[in-house]
Formats: sequence, C-alpha cells, structure tokens
Amino acid sequence: MSATSAEGQLSAARNVYAFGITSFFNDTATEMAYWVLPAFLVSLGAGPAQLGLIEGIAESVASFAKLFSGYLTDRIHRRKPLVVAGYFVANAVKPLLALVTAWWQILLIRFTDRLAKGVRGAPRDVMVAESVEKDRLGSAYGLIQSFDSAGAIVGPLAALVLQRQVGMRGVFLAAAVPGVLAVLVALFFVREKRRAVTIESADVEKGLRTFSVEQQHASSLPASFYVVLVAVTLFSLGNSSDMFLVMRAQNVGIQAAMAPLLGLVFNVTYTLGSWPAGWFSDHFSRKWIAAAGYLIFAGVYFVFGRAPSTSAIWITMAVYGLYYALTQPVLKALVVETVAQKMRGRALGIYFFVTSVATLAASLITGELWSHYGARIPFYVSAMLAVVAVLLLVGFPSRDGSYSTVS
Repeated sequence: MSATSAEGQLSAARNVYAFGITSFFNDTATEMAYWVLPAFLVSLGAGPAQLGLIEGIAESVASFAKLFSGYLTDRIHRRKPLVVAGYFVANAVKPLLALVTAWWQILLIRFTDRLAKGVRGAPRDVMVAESVEKDRLGSAYGLIQSFDSAGAIVGPLAALVLQRQVGMRGVFLAAAVPGVLAVLVALFFVREKRRAVTIESADVEKGLRTFSVEQQHASSLPASFYVVLVAVTLFSLGNSSDMFLVMRAQNVGIQAAMAPLLGLVFNVTYTLGSWPAGWFSDHFSRKWIAAAGYLIFAGVYFVFGRAPSTSAIWITMAVYGLYYALTQPVLKALVVETVAQKMRGRALGIYFFVTSVATLAASLITGELWSHYGARIPFYVSAMLAVVAVLLLVGFPSRDGSYSTVS
C-alpha cells in the first residue's frame, strides 16, 4: 500500500468517525428534549391535538427541506458549510424551549429544528459517500448510525436523571451541552474531499434553478433507483409512528411509564446491529439484507397484532431494533451506489422526501384503521405491505453498483 493510499484511508476513517461522533452528540441533545416535550406541553395547557399539529408541521417541513437540499447538494462545490449550519441552527434553538410560555412558540422552535435537520441530511450523506470507497459504503453508514442510535439511548437516560434535579426547563438548557459539542466536532474535524473541476462545473454558475427545471432532468436517474424507491415507498405506507407500538403495548398491559424503556430496548439492538449490518451489506447483496429487515418488520407487526402476552411484546420490541439496523444504513448505501456520483444528492433528497411523506400518511392510515376496525387490522396491514415490498425489492433485476465509477 502506498503512502498516499494509506493517508487517504486514514482521512476517510477520520471523516466517518467525525460524522459519527457529531451524530452521537446531536441525537443525545435531540432525544433529551424529545422525551420531555409531551409532558412540557401539558404543563402549558396544551394536549394531544397541539402535539399532533406541532409534529405534523415539523416533519412536513423537514420532508420538503430534504428534497430541496438534495437538489442543492449536487449544485454546490462546498457542502460542509451547509452541514455545519444545519447542526448549528438545530442546536441553537433547542435551549430556547426553556424560555417558552405558549405552545405556539414550541411550534416555531420545532419548525426551525426540523428544517435544519432536513437541510443537512443529503449533503452529509453525500460527503460520507465521497469519503469512502464503494465497498465500504455500508460500513460507513452503519457505523454512523450506531453512533446516532447510541445518542438515542443516552439522551432519554440523561433527561430522566436531570429532570428530577433541575426540572423540564433545566433539561432543555442542558441539551445545549451535547448540542455545542456536535457543532464543534463537525466544524473542526469533518474534512471535505476536494473535487476536481470539470466541464460540468459550469452547471454551478447557473445558480439556483427552479424545481420545474430540475424535474425535467429527473429521468436521468436510472430505472433501478425507481424500483428501490417504489418498494421503499410501499413499505413506508405501512410504517406508521412507533408511538402506535407503544399504544398497543399499553393495550396488552404494559404501563405507560414503561414507554421510554420500550424505546431503550429496541435502541440497544439498533445500536449494536447497525455497523455489522452495514458491513455485511458491503460483502453481500444490499437488497437482500434490506429485504431481511423488512421481513423482521413484518414479523414484529404480526406479533403486535396478535399481542399474545406482555413478554412477547418485550421480546419483539428488542427484535424490532434489528429491522432498523438492517434497513436504515443499508438502504442509504443502496441508493447512493445505484446512481451516478453527480446525482447522489438528488437521489437521496427524493428518497428522504418520498419516504417521509409516505410515513406521515401511514400514521394517518393506521389511526383510521384502528378507530374503525380495532387494533389488530392496522398491524396486519403493515405486515402485509412489508412482505409485498420485499417481493418488489428482490424480485426485479437492478444494476447495483453500475455507477460506482462514474464521476
């Protein structure tokens, strides 16, 4: 191995770990605030209706921000400022929750937080893809996801301890500490790979284009990308909020106070499984690994539909973390390697947008089915959609990796 090659691999590894540590601190801050927010809203005189409105608007704006940032990512030379700005804005507004006096102020803060998250997502994932070789994409995304989900474990635990000492407003202020650390790591340790300027760089001079112009070029994305997108979208229509799992667990007899522990159980599995799943996807078919995750999801939702016992719910919730580990990092790697390098941002933006919108629709569908037909039916429908998505994902030939050398 040449010195230049070794230096390049060291730089790539540093970048992946820098993004991972950034994700850990950022998710710790986010989860500290997230688990306290429902009770805080109640203390302000708000309720489920206001919470639903806040989260619905926040996630919707995040979806559109992901789509926009995906297109923008392919048009700019330097992506790091956009990523750092996204982390900075999100973590600057979280401590402001300690100062609010009305629920609509929380709406503004969550709106800004989710907007910043949507903007930084695609450029960050493209920077990760540019930092590693194609045969290490899954490992890179998996490692970062492990750091991220580890933050989802530490955050609620920290909130639980701090709330008893300093109250809910104190927790929001304390979330600023890991938030600042996330921004500092991204600012000083993430390195952007220098890209050669080619004749195609003239596109940058055209500046901001309207979405109508961009859509004219959407057909340049390969058919294999759309096959993956259709399968993931169909699955997402059955992938409702995890809060429905918590609600079902309460129906079976698990106390509401145990809800954070339910989340902790699957996040532990998620954290431990993400990097190995990503590594396996670098050595075996990414489609089949993601399909295995979908089958696990189908099994989990089938068991929740039957809800035979509380012990079955606890065991199944732990298994649920494997679904996340086998799909979240692996599908991102699959999308990235399916398209040309110059269209990675666009592909990720479309992928994030479509799955986010479908997931929002899934929660509405699940709520309606539950209200009219009882708790079992929506879980069975979700399991069935997951199985159909598996057939779509693995049943059609694709040219995985055919664009891995395109610059």
